Amino acid sequence: MESTKRLALAQLISSVGDGAYYVSSALYFTLIVGLSPAQVGLGLTVGWAVGSVAGIALGQLADRRGPKGTAVFLGLGTAASVSAFLFVGSVVAFVIAACVYACFQCGLGAARQALLAGLVDPAGRTTFRARLQAMSNAGIATGAALGGIALAIGTREAFLTVFVIDALSFVAAALVLRKVPSVAPAPARAGEPSVAVLRDRPYALLALLNMIMLLYMPLFSLVLPLWISTRTAAPGWLVSAMLVLNTASVVVFQVRVARGVTGLRSASRYARYAGALLFLSCLLFSISAMSGSAWMAALVLLAGAALQVVGEMAQAAGSWEIAFGLAPDGKQGQYQGLFGAGTAIARMLGPVLLTGLILVGGAAGWVVLGGLFLLAGALIGPAVRWAERTRSAAAAPVLAGV
Repeated sequence: MESTKRLALAQLISSVGDGAYYVSSALYFTLIVGLSPAQVGLGLTVGWAVGSVAGIALGQLADRRGPKGTAVFLGLGTAASVSAFLFVGSVVAFVIAACVYACFQCGLGAARQALLAGLVDPAGRTTFRARLQAMSNAGIATGAALGGIALAIGTREAFLTVFVIDALSFVAAALVLRKVPSVAPAPARAGEPSVAVLRDRPYALLALLNMIMLLYMPLFSLVLPLWISTRTAAPGWLVSAMLVLNTASVVVFQVRVARGVTGLRSASRYARYAGALLFLSCLLFSISAMSGSAWMAALVLLAGAALQVVGEMAQAAGSWEIAFGLAPDGKQGQYQGLFGAGTAIARMLGPVLLTGLILVGGAAGWVVLGGLFLLAGALIGPAVRWAERTRSAAAAPVLAGV
């Protein structure tokens, strides 16, 4: 019990730093450093592309060296990479710093997940992961408020204080993780590929489908603000109300939603529900542009946001069960690294894909996006069954020789 409390505390502390960084970093690099928005976008795209690959290798390192020590090392590395942003003065330096930051972040996520898998009984992993998600949202909201203060002040020193807070939060989280019990490393077996997850086609397909579902991530930070301001009669402050609704709902209800996931069958069902809910939310977002009434448009958008957050919580709960449940013992790090790469790729490609699809395509773009969610959610069940069959087939020769 004490170890899980420390895992949750580490998640909360680092999330506060992340929240402060997320809301203020883009403006710091453009207004203070002098980079163009295109240059910032390029650096982040390259960074998350590199990080999505590095996360698998660093997850494999967590398997071989032990997830606790690896997570502590990567947490300190994340703090150092955040500190490096303080010295960025050119686009080249920014791209390099963004790559290093993304690599440590993706690797840290994989190592933390492997540590969780080693410390928490399989039956309780999804519920505990939901608790971590609620803690993360609470921390990000707190950090966002701190970052908002820096935005209001607007000076170089205020922005630099945010980076210092973020770096210190990762140092503090790493110190907390040092107090959790160690999980034994898994030595490599003779003749086994070093990164076995890359040969697991069903799991790779599930990671891809999960990445498609994660395309909802840029909606509240980028797409909906632009959609509301350019295509609807709704007031601009509605963006903040929708974000508060999303964050508060995850903090309050994510654990309750996750309790309904008790195995791979229920996880597949939740993924299917999530696809349908996200599809319906996209339909509501699309018709919000059809009303000339500010209040009617606002009500439609809030209804869409409510459906979206329920779909988001269902998708998260199902994906955690699948990611943990289909990862072999001793390979949680590399498997979580591949599954977690979907987050990095969604961050990398989501803004470009969704702004082009929706702001250019309009209502039809929303329908296409919703259709992608619906299709991905429906395909997760068959992909899970395929993965189960491959594992049963692999276990059969071993059982026959016993």
